[in-house]
Amino acid sequence: MIKISRFRAFIRKHQKSAPVVFFILGFTWDSLTLGSIDRLYDQIIICVYLLSLSLSLYLFNLVDDNKWKETFLERYEDYFPLAIQFFIGGLCSAYVIFFSRSVSFTKTVSFFIILVVLLFANELLKKRISNKYLQFGTYFFVNFTFFTFFIPVLVNTMNTFIFLISGGISLSSTLILVTFIYGKSPSTRRELNKTKLINLILIIYATINIFYFFNLIPPVPLAMEEGLVAHNIEKENGTYTVTYQKSGLFSAFDNETSYTPGDSLFIFTSIFAPADLKKRVNHHWQWKNSQTGDWETSDKIEFEITGGRDGGYRGYSYKTNILEGKWKVDVTTNDDMILGRINFTVVYDSTNTSRNLETETF
Repeated sequence: MIKISRFRAFIRKHQKSAPVVFFILGFTWDSLTLGSIDRLYDQIIICVYLLSLSLSLYLFNLVDDNKWKETFLERYEDYFPLAIQFFIGGLCSAYVIFFSRSVSFTKTVSFFIILVVLLFANELLKKRISNKYLQFGTYFFVNFTFFTFFIPVLVNTMNTFIFLISGGISLSSTLILVTFIYGKSPSTRRELNKTKLINLILIIYATINIFYFFNLIPPVPLAMEEGLVAHNIEKENGTYTVTYQKSGLFSAFDNETSYTPGDSLFIFTSIFAPADLKKRVNHHWQWKNSQTGDWETSDKIEFEITGGRDGGYRGYSYKTNILEGKWKVDVTTNDDMILGRINFTVVYDSTNTSRNLETETF
């Protein structure tokens, strides 16, 4: 009891910074313990986090109504905002863990920007976590992102329709929670304009959908883990031996590749997908016409992936008689959502002397 009192006194002394610290603790803890969204352990933990966050929001919003006065919960009232921040941090970290699998940083950076804004929002808003618009807006964001992962894993299907269904479930569950708390808490009704909050939630909903349809976030839960321009690929006993030209620091943006006319050039990709999920993907080869400045489709090669392998589903496509100049290969789903993009510049070299080749097994 003495230890609890001391901890409560410490929390009250540092009440301005404690919520941010607990957000970071939740973020760090899951980064160290969670591995893959299709593991049962991870699914249970994330479900528990979302349910616990919902309960914490309910408990915290009824504190000002003296709902917990003279109950065993009264002594824990100071910890409710910390619990909210911990579970928000834990849920956000689950996304970062999964998005970090993708080699297409330019397609996931938008999420990290949102995450950073979310992290520092408490310092920018004077009322911090007691701001109910911040509470429910953040709750909807992590709720939406949870269901966009969980529903495809549950039904073993990933497409635009499933994404919209996931968003609809998230929107409905958030509005139900808001309405329930609003009805139970007079203090919430005094502080909160319900119409304004619903408009905020709808704006967040629309923003996430815009990000998705403009390929600013990957089509979760798929993620491209590896993408290489290769000079040779050999498959033996389920192992791929890939020979590729060692690239520079900024190869993700433009990788110069030496090429001998008449040879083949390969694109090797490794794509993570949850177990039992099957999806058709494409390697969309495009060459930039230097005269017109337009990207011209050279080939679009389709193949099916099956989830469940820790290192991702491996596959490749290849072309011969490659034109010199700038190329890009978009790795897409069959509904044209981009998993990643491989940029490279082909430079003719008939001598093979300027290549710095490496061989790696996958």
